[in-house]
Amino acid sequence: MKDVQETGTLERFSYDDGVVKKFTIATIVWAVVAFLVGIIIAMQLAYHPLNTGLPWFSFGRLRPLHTNAAIFAFAGNAIFAGIYYSLQRLCKARMFSDKISNFHFWGWQLIIVSAALTLPFGITQGKEYAELEWPIDIAIAVVWVAFGINMLMTVVQRRVKHIYVAIWFYIATFITVAVLHVVNALSMPFTMIKSYPIYAGVSDALVQWWYGHNAVAFFLTTPFLGLMYYFIPKAVNRPVYSYRLSVVHFWTIVFIYIWAGPHHLLNTSVPDWAQTVGMAFSVMLWIPSWGGMINGLMTIRGAWDKLRTEPIVKFFALAATFYGMSTFEGPLLSIKSVNELGHYTDWIIAHVHAGALGWNGFLAFGMIYYLVPKLWGTELYSKRLANVHFWTATLGIIIYVMAMYVSGITQGLMWREVDMAGKLAYPDFVQTVIRVVPLYWIRALGGVVYLAGTLVMVYNVYKTVKAAPATQTNETIDECVPYVRKPLFGQAGMKLSHRVLEGAPMLLAALVVVMIGIGSVISLAPMWMSSSVVEANYHDAMVKPYTPLQLAGRDLYVREGCYTCHSQMIRKTVGDVLRFGAPSTIEDSKYDRPFQWGSKRIGPDLAREGSKYPDLWHFRHMRNPQEVVNGSIMPSYGWMYKEKINFGLMSKKLSVMKSLGVPYGDEDVINAESWAREEAKKIADGLNAEGAQITEDREIIALIAYLQKLGTVQGVAGGAK
Repeated sequence: MKDVQETGTLERFSYDDGVVKKFTIATIVWAVVAFLVGIIIAMQLAYHPLNTGLPWFSFGRLRPLHTNAAIFAFAGNAIFAGIYYSLQRLCKARMFSDKISNFHFWGWQLIIVSAALTLPFGITQGKEYAELEWPIDIAIAVVWVAFGINMLMTVVQRRVKHIYVAIWFYIATFITVAVLHVVNALSMPFTMIKSYPIYAGVSDALVQWWYGHNAVAFFLTTPFLGLMYYFIPKAVNRPVYSYRLSVVHFWTIVFIYIWAGPHHLLNTSVPDWAQTVGMAFSVMLWIPSWGGMINGLMTIRGAWDKLRTEPIVKFFALAATFYGMSTFEGPLLSIKSVNELGHYTDWIIAHVHAGALGWNGFLAFGMIYYLVPKLWGTELYSKRLANVHFWTATLGIIIYVMAMYVSGITQGLMWREVDMAGKLAYPDFVQTVIRVVPLYWIRALGGVVYLAGTLVMVYNVYKTVKAAPATQTNETIDECVPYVRKPLFGQAGMKLSHRVLEGAPMLLAALVVVMIGIGSVISLAPMWMSSSVVEANYHDAMVKPYTPLQLAGRDLYVREGCYTCHSQMIRKTVGDVLRFGAPSTIEDSKYDRPFQWGSKRIGPDLAREGSKYPDLWHFRHMRNPQEVVNGSIMPSYGWMYKEKINFGLMSKKLSVMKSLGVPYGDEDVINAESWAREEAKKIADGLNAEGAQITEDREIIALIAYLQKLGTVQGVAGGAK
């Protein structure tokens, strides 16, 4: 006891593993849900009648549900399970507050359930990976901040001097995701469940993909890298291969990643210099990303025997490999010439799922197999079943991504192929759709195989937990703690080095803020320039905002998730211009809240759809697409012929838009409802004259009004008299 008193104090404490158990179970449950919904929408693309005609079961509404379930439900719960487990052990301290931990868990599950209840019913902002409406956005911010406080305060009260590399990634994740979410989610509500973003057009596109790309970076990459740095060394019982490499890896990732968002907007109306900056930093990302992959794989290298015998190590090794593959492919796709071929095609789908299913999925599965026996105090029920899961999931990924690579490259080549006369070789967009439908069946098969492996894991975990001792207690630690004072910002007079940062979490956090701030300001700079560019080159009389009826139709377009299949951005490429018309310009989307440039073309671009077809064509097309376009896989929207337009909201919508800077007059706002009814009657009368039999108060009328406005600049504002 004398030695203990001379070097420190002997403390007894326990970890809160209860919250880790909850997040682990939630990870497994939401994995099944996310993968199942993914299979459903994959089947709907392969066989369009599976849309069934039910509004809440259509592809456009289910696709956002799938992405949110995969990212925020499955991956999110996996992140929290891993952080709560590893952070306590790395800090030799229980979580700062058990109450905050439980608030975080139940709050996050409530958010996920809210998404599951709202998205299928068309309550969406229409922004990819940020579809949830403003009340849920507020809840996300509150729960996320609670998680951050709990994490940071645990680091502050740690019983060790230096904070390990995994914790650096956790801190960067909390700070950056908080900034991304708050900035991107800024909107102005006009009902309790509906709002318009404060950004429009190019500005909204820049903010959205600054958020969207870095949501991948700081929600699906940095926290998983932190988990990799903890769980791989634990699984192989070896120290991380290179601590120096981990330092370089961390800071280069944090600094460079935030600049890369504009690579999602290459060849568009975004200023060329911004595209070039995004491309350059995306290419640079390859080097630090592979530094992380090398660190993970080289840590495993000294334990090849475990790689052969331990399924956990297999999952971790393949996860790191997929991380390396994805982070090579990402920079490749960010090169303008490659992006011209790959963007809007299924190549991007292959790329995304290689990362999500391979990198995030396999790391999460390996972590679950590591955690469950330790949390429940027993042995894993069956290593053999874990191996079955590994090989089944691997086969599923291979089938999935290979089908989408072939499909994507086929689409890209067909879209831009021209004949000797300089005309499109495949002028009808549906020709490319028909060609890739068989590959959609193969993609669905890959998803089924991957889900089958997950169900094997569910059974294995169930049997493991069932065999656990009836009485469960948290792990209790007797720790000799020589280190007492833990400076937040370092000590005065200390020589600046990374070891100082490792002992000063708040200083490290402040440097992260500076790093992401620099790239964010440069990446978003064009949004402050775009409006002045429009005003300098185009007179307001040429760019009119939507009429109330057109705005209502646009809201319906967003509600149905049409942006998941159609883009509204004609790129500056030969194939796009020959197929769809003149390239889109900044002013084309000046009043679009949210922007609808899209990221995938399952159907043709609609940027210049207005006046291309008569109203009756759209009327028939939305009711039965296959009747109008032979070979179309588009679902029908029969409910829009029954549901009524909410004319009572017209004035509220215009009032909010006016407050956001859209040039509606006071008279326009006051008379919005009568203006909309007058326009709707005109469209309905024209349709009925051709035998359509529809009343002017049906939603399809508003949607037709919106579609006929796309790409036109004729004056429409000031119509209220």
